[in-house]
Amino acid sequence: MLSIQTVRPTDQQQWDNFVRVRAEASPYHLFAWGKAINEAYGHKLYYLIARQNKKIVGVLPLVNLNFPFLVNNLTGLPFCDVGNCLGDDEEIQSSLIAEALKIGAKLKTKRITLRGEIKGSLSHNRNFAIENNAKVRMLLTLPPSSDILLKSFKSKLRSQIRKAEKNGVVFRWAGEEGVDPFYAVFCRNMRDLGSPVHSRQWFQAVMRNYGPNARIGLTEFEGKCIGAGLILSTSEQTAIPWASTLRQYNRQAPNMLLYWNCLKFAADNGKKLFDFGRSTKDEGTFRFKKQWGAAPTPLLWYSSPPSPRQSPGKSRTEPTRRETAAEIWKKLPAPIANLLGPQLRKYIDL
Repeated sequence: MLSIQTVRPTDQQQWDNFVRVRAEASPYHLFAWGKAINEAYGHKLYYLIARQNKKIVGVLPLVNLNFPFLVNNLTGLPFCDVGNCLGDDEEIQSSLIAEALKIGAKLKTKRITLRGEIKGSLSHNRNFAIENNAKVRMLLTLPPSSDILLKSFKSKLRSQIRKAEKNGVVFRWAGEEGVDPFYAVFCRNMRDLGSPVHSRQWFQAVMRNYGPNARIGLTEFEGKCIGAGLILSTSEQTAIPWASTLRQYNRQAPNMLLYWNCLKFAADNGKKLFDFGRSTKDEGTFRFKKQWGAAPTPLLWYSSPPSPRQSPGKSRTEPTRRETAAEIWKKLPAPIANLLGPQLRKYIDL
């Protein structure tokens, strides 16, 4: 008999054991992601486990982002690209999704969002619809070693990696102690992009909860950190959800050295897939990721009720409210942006 339950603290190890053996599971499916969200931002978790004869046969991680009168969404998962239902078969997935709808009704949520492809079950569920989404995931299938990977690159790409080293840029790995230099670069870039930044406590919580499955790569020039990226791994995949470099050092090519070392680590540690994260097709970040060999994969997000997001093909001439807000945010003094940013960012599930 199939039973669906909300996870208990004692279930964490069993949850992760189930996730680790599934090739389609992302690093965000590990229990550490939810724990970091709860510790840093206080959002309530609704992590669902499906059991059959006492054996875990499916999971669905959900987080409730709730700010009275403004935000009340149930998302699987916030702050990342994927967090879809993992189940041994379609019936199990459907049962988990049905339980998510019950929780959403009980919480009186405005929207339930599930991120990542769920084959079959949602196509028969009239409560959900695929969001219009112009984004794609950029994924690279990795060879058995970094030597093979390096040889697969075009000569221009290899020369750009060497250029950073010739320019005096050095790379090193760090653990939780790397959060401060990472954050100094990251929050500056977020302000320049017009986007509220996550809190420092969020990244500390991610590093603390992921332990050996998380690491921070730092690129330094003349003793100063000029670029940083944070990677998360499962036994099968490595993802880089955040990476930034200081624009005034672009000529030193720190981003090339940063990404190469992240890819090198993944390939040499037996990972089969590298997730570069989402991009808009044919824009700058899309082309940057594509040059490493990454291929676009549809970013399937489902919402209930259907999201009013604009269709990718719909043309417009007026700036959206988000674009207007971004232009205003760019003009804020950095200390103010860094103070206000985390208070807003915790309720933005992207």
